[in-house]
Amino acid sequence: MAYAIGLNSGSSFDGVDAVLIEINQAEDGSVLPPKYIDALSIDWPEDIQQQVLAAFDDTLGIFKLTRLNYVCGAVFAQAAFELMKKHNLTGKDIDVIGYDGQTIYQEPPEHDQMKQYDASSPFYEMWTKYGYPCGLQIGEPGVVSVLTDAPVVTQFRSVDHTLQGTGAPLMQYFDYVLFRDDKPTATLNIGGISNCHVACADRSKMRAFDCGPGNVMIDQAMRVLYGKEYDANGETAAQGTVNEAMLAEMLEHPFFKREIPRCAWRLDFGAEYTQSMLDKYADLSNEDKLTTITAFSAEAIARAFSEFILPTGLGVDRLIASGGGVRNDTLMKMIAERLPEGVQLETSDIIGIPPQYKEAIKFATIAFSTKRSIADNIPAACGATKFGVLGKLVLPPSQAKLTD
Repeated sequence: MAYAIGLNSGSSFDGVDAVLIEINQAEDGSVLPPKYIDALSIDWPEDIQQQVLAAFDDTLGIFKLTRLNYVCGAVFAQAAFELMKKHNLTGKDIDVIGYDGQTIYQEPPEHDQMKQYDASSPFYEMWTKYGYPCGLQIGEPGVVSVLTDAPVVTQFRSVDHTLQGTGAPLMQYFDYVLFRDDKPTATLNIGGISNCHVACADRSKMRAFDCGPGNVMIDQAMRVLYGKEYDANGETAAQGTVNEAMLAEMLEHPFFKREIPRCAWRLDFGAEYTQSMLDKYADLSNEDKLTTITAFSAEAIARAFSEFILPTGLGVDRLIASGGGVRNDTLMKMIAERLPEGVQLETSDIIGIPPQYKEAIKFATIAFSTKRSIADNIPAACGATKFGVLGKLVLPPSQAKLTD
C-alpha cells in the first residue's frame, strides 16, 4: 500500500484541492480502487488569480506567463505540503503527486483533418495542417517536486493528443479502475465544463465526452448579475422560471454539433458567450436569466446521456455525479428531472469518494499508474489510436544518484 497525493484546479478555477489516498496494485499488476483518506483546499491568492484569468483571455503576455508557470507550481506545491504536514508525512512517504496543472488553453481535435494525415508528412504538420489537438497547462512540475521532495507526474494530455485523442476529459481511466468489476456505470463530473463517461470491464465499449457547460456560465452570470462567485446550493436559480426561447437558442451552440469524443473549454461557454446571452435577453429578470442558464447545463447533460450513452446498449441505469456542481441543488434537481426514465442520479459519496475531490483522486491514480508504466488512457473513449502512458515524471532531489 502506498500514499499518493492528487491536486486539482479545474476549469471553474475556484481553488486548489489536495487529496491524500492509499493505493495499491493487485497480484496481476492492475491498479486497485484507491482509499480516500483526507483532503483540503486552498484559495488562489488574489493577485495570482487575476494573472491566470488574464492568461485565459490571452492578455497576459508570454514573459509574464513564463513566471506564472513557476508561481502556479508553487501554489500547487503549497497545497500538497499543507496536506503532508497535516498528516506528519514527508516527501519520502509519498509515492507520487499527480496533477494536470492549471489549463490555460486547449483546442479540440479536428477529426476529419486528422484522418487525412499522411505519415510521410513532416511531424510538425500534425498541428499546422492536420488539426491535431493541443493545450497548455501551467504549474511547473520541477517546482512541485523540489518543494515537496516527492516524485511528480503531471501534464497528462499531450501523449493522448499526439495519439489523436481528445486529452479531455481524463476521468475514464479512473472510472475503469473503480467500476471494471461492477456493472456498466455512467459517471458525470460537473466542473466548469460537464463531462460524462461510461465505464465497464470491456474497455473497447467505454465512452467519454464533454456534455457542455457545467458551472462556468452559472458562476459567470452570478458575478455579473449579483456580484457573487457562485449560486450557493442553487438558491437563486430556484427562484426563477426557465425562458424557453433563451434555452432553445443556447442549445443551438456549435459545440453540440461536434462528434464524440468531444471536448470543450472556457472559450466555448465563457464570459463572452455568457454576456452575449445576458445582453440579448436583458428584459428577463435576473432570476429568470440564471434559472435558464442553470437549465441549459442540465439539459446539455441529459441530452448527452440520451444521445450517446443509451445507444451503447450496455443497460446503464445509474449516473454517478461528482464535482463542485453537485452542491447546486437546483442543478441536480433539473438533471434528475430530464434524465431518461429509469436512470437514477446519485453522487460519488455512495462509493466512498467525496464528490468535490474525485478529480484530484483521479490525478493521483493516473500518476500512480504512470509511474509504473501502466497504460492509463482508454482509446475507445478518447479517440486515441493506441494505449499510452500519460504524463511527465519529475523526480525529487532526494532521489538524485551521484556517480563518479
